Amino acid sequence: MEFISEALFHYCENFSEQESDLLKKLNRETHLKIGRPRMLSGHLQGRFLSFLSKLTNPKYILEIGTYTGYSALCMAEGLSDNGKLITIDPNEETNHFARQFISRSPFATKIELMEGQAQNIIPTLKHTFDLVFIDADKKNYGLYFDLVIDKVNTGALLIADNVLWSGKVLDAEKDAETLAIHQFNEKVKLDKRVSTILLPLRDGLMVMRRE
Repeated sequence: MEFISEALFHYCENFSEQESDLLKKLNRETHLKIGRPRMLSGHLQGRFLSFLSKLTNPKYILEIGTYTGYSALCMAEGLSDNGKLITIDPNEETNHFARQFISRSPFATKIELMEGQAQNIIPTLKHTFDLVFIDADKKNYGLYFDLVIDKVNTGALLIADNVLWSGKVLDAEKDAETLAIHQFNEKVKLDKRVSTILLPLRDGLMVMRRE
């Protein structure tokens, strides 16, 4: 869901940095071959993730929810010279698709795709992270935050996607997924370890800074 008109959204895309040819191909093939292509970050959000990564020049990035690899490739653009991005996803089919594009990118040696459940993998990770992107099953957003908050450095950015959930967070009667997202938004707003800003970019991005 975009919270501005489609024409104005495309105007924003036109005046933003363009996707690489590889990202354009990944975008196109995701829509042709993979179910629920709406899950892909897309041009404008991808450029925003790349922009934040380039600003922070992270050594270690953690992504929870790979899908077809678009957002991972965008964030990898800002990695430091010896940096690494770890992305976690349990879906064998989309992981196979993502690995094909990662292997063709300039970041093939910097991205590690770990297949499995994030709640099992995160406690085993030894790195501390400068950038975290959460874009997985919505009911576990609060859990993922709890698992990563002590694994990020002071000044690190944590970003959670889909926090407006097509505007359903405003519904008086919320279904289970919507309620989980609303509770996550409330949780991080009240957590003194982070400062927050919720941006209406695509389906909503909660951007948090570790204090």
